[in-house]
Amino acid sequence: MLGQNPDVVLLDIWMPDTDGLTLLKEWVAQKKLTMPVIMMSGHGTIETALEATRIGAVDFLEKPIALKKLLATIAQTLKPQQAAPEKLEEKAEMQEVGREGYVKLELPLELPFREAREHFDTAYLNYHLEIAQGNIASLADKIGIERTHLYRKLKQLGIKPPKKNNA
Repeated sequence: MLGQNPDVVLLDIWMPDTDGLTLLKEWVAQKKLTMPVIMMSGHGTIETALEATRIGAVDFLEKPIALKKLLATIAQTLKPQQAAPEKLEEKAEMQEVGREGYVKLELPLELPFREAREHFDTAYLNYHLEIAQGNIASLADKIGIERTHLYRKLKQLGIKPPKKNNA
């Protein structure tokens, strides 16, 4: 890939001569991670997905991947980010705003993209988890992702779904 400048990279975990995580780590260490990377695997675990996103992958897809899902993930990854004001407060802060279903999320723009996205993802999932009254199946259906991916994302963000009462 040297000398090329792709818009996005689809990187499999299992490859000849190396694995995708090792290659991703090398790119990060050598400061060659200049594009978003979407990891994929037919043999991935939650731990593998978490490690990939901690290292620098923007998403992790389980194979087999439906073409529609792959294209949607790529489109979301390539969606241009909105220009924002020069500088915001030092810490991320979420505030209720007048209309139901809206929050104001203030983030310092100096945050790395992944960290800023984590703040948004946390606010988004906490809001929808409350609306779904802790029902993971309803939440997954509402936001359009598979339950396994939702559980993985909740764990990654440190969000604990409410425990079911055995009453």
